Amino acid sequence: MTPAEKTERARVAAMRRHRPNDPKTDELAAKFKADRLAQHISRVVDSAPPLSAIQRDRLAVLLHGPAVSQ
Repeated sequence: MTPAEKTERARVAAMRRHRPNDPKTDELAAKFKADRLAQHISRVVDSAPPLSAIQRDRLAVLLHGPAVSQ
């Protein structure tokens, strides 16, 4: 984890401790988690062998989640 990531993690922890019911706390935590997930996905994709079209489609479905019917 980079120093900037550690700082952001500490900021999330401080917000959770001092402002647990603030909507900005949830937004900050969600952004931190999304950023970490994106970094992880990038590392995995960069280290993986090339995917077939079928494999890419399958992974895209997992990332998009199920369709919501209205």
